[in-house]
Amino acid sequence: MRRSAGILLLSLTLTLAGCKTVTGQQMPAEEPIPWRTSLNRAITNELSSLPTMDAVVDSFRRAWGLQGVSLSVMRKDSLLYARGYGMADATTPMTPGTTLRLASVSKLLTAIGVMRLQEQCLLFLDTPVFGPFGVLGKYDSYIRDDNYYLITVEHLLRHQAGFSSKGGDPVFSPYSSLDGLLRQQLGRPLAYEPGSSQEYSNMGFLLLSLVIEEVSGQSYETFMQEQVFQPALCQGFRLAGNYLSERHPGETRYYMHPEARQSASFDGRYAAVDKCYGGNNVRGSLGAGGWTGSAVELSRMIACIDGRGPLPDILLPFSVAQMTNYYSPETFSLGWNDTKPGGEWTRSGSFSGTQALVKTYPDGECWIFLSNTSTWRGSRFARNLADFFENLRTRFSGELPSRDLFRE
Repeated sequence: MRRSAGILLLSLTLTLAGCKTVTGQQMPAEEPIPWRTSLNRAITNELSSLPTMDAVVDSFRRAWGLQGVSLSVMRKDSLLYARGYGMADATTPMTPGTTLRLASVSKLLTAIGVMRLQEQCLLFLDTPVFGPFGVLGKYDSYIRDDNYYLITVEHLLRHQAGFSSKGGDPVFSPYSSLDGLLRQQLGRPLAYEPGSSQEYSNMGFLLLSLVIEEVSGQSYETFMQEQVFQPALCQGFRLAGNYLSERHPGETRYYMHPEARQSASFDGRYAAVDKCYGGNNVRGSLGAGGWTGSAVELSRMIACIDGRGPLPDILLPFSVAQMTNYYSPETFSLGWNDTKPGGEWTRSGSFSGTQALVKTYPDGECWIFLSNTSTWRGSRFARNLADFFENLRTRFSGELPSRDLFRE
């Protein structure tokens, strides 16, 4: 009864919010959105030039030993500036359309997928993950701790499911198969009762990827392409490969910082690899950290979920509000790392060979930074980037051109 009542209540809420549905699917926008056929190819370095700012960005890049950087700046859904700095590989300059691994920015994309399913009344934040009414009940035989049956979709989104990375992150540890990883993890006790605390967890978003597959009846990648990227008119998002030989066309090469040590490959194929190429199962992390994309298309994706316009959002205002609602400094937002009252939202990502930061501001600006090089600071580098963004905004926001590269 509780689930049926929840479906009716949310269906009414979504209808009142303006949701148009046909057999549970949101209707497409009535008017087509003008856009470039291929943003990644069409938006080039030559379209953006602000010499003083470019010199500052490139100086920052060189000071941190970053081989290549891609930067985009958007204001109120208009792409004002997009440029690459340094090199994508030994012979190819970085461009705004170069695709890079997005690391944990992938979690924001996965959260969008979850909200799309909720808008179709196929999934809810309080939906149980395990147990007789759970989406992933087929894995119940692996469970040894009854607290797993308390986990909901929202717990996974907010890093409150009880998973801990103490002793190593299970998603980025060596394992032979997804089933083997799940058997190992679900056989362990949780670190705390779901909902009683929080600890950042890649495992939670890997499980959300499986939840999306189970509910949609599609592979995670297919669902995301059809229900998230295509409605936003983004063509270049792909799940990453693990090795250099699996690099996508138009994708950068990745580099480690000079002090980095080699490690055995995650799948046991090699005794020593650069960690960015085989040290972890990037593709296998799925929605926790597996996506590649460009700064340009990531900007467009943000424009389609910010609730600000003028570009039509692919999410209803109700969903945008849920994702960006502020609770407390100790509570993760849905997909975002942090959403402060007033409109400052942050999503960072750090991985071997990758640094990423997305920040939106109350004045409608969104700054995105992607790099193809690890730094010795790891995930803490995001703080340096946030400070760098503030510096750039103070000095150069007023000099950015008034235009929209999405439509020119």
